[in-house]
Amino acid sequence: MSEQNRGEFPQLLLDNQMCFPLYAAARQVVNTYNPLLKPYGLTYTQYIVFLALWEAGKVKVGDLGKRLYLDCGTLTPLLKKMEESGWISRCRCKQDERVVYVSVTDEGWKMREELQHIPEQVGGCIAMDAEDAAQLYTLLHKLLDAMEA
Repeated sequence: MSEQNRGEFPQLLLDNQMCFPLYAAARQVVNTYNPLLKPYGLTYTQYIVFLALWEAGKVKVGDLGKRLYLDCGTLTPLLKKMEESGWISRCRCKQDERVVYVSVTDEGWKMREELQHIPEQVGGCIAMDAEDAAQLYTLLHKLLDAMEA
């Protein structure tokens, strides 16, 4: 493409896309977590599953998926692997067999103790002051809320 045509579609320039810095920043943040989680045999996605479960204790798989913005096709194999590792248990609801509950096992609760340092370590790797971080957090949640509407 010639230089003169570059500006013909400004809406298609990479630097004009809100999605790109979101994508790149998300990848960088996950890449910051990965080496910290690897010694525990965890992926970032398993880590956020733990965070949600440690908060809730016991939760329906569907509700967990909504909370984490994960579809069933992503969540089911992830939960299966976590169950095989002994960190969580899954059980069907007696009243409605279509509903599956997930809860943290004793081993999963032990992981909470072992991983409690992770947020502080990650925070120390990201050079952003508390005010900017709080503003970014608020804006990202506004974006998520707006996309659900």
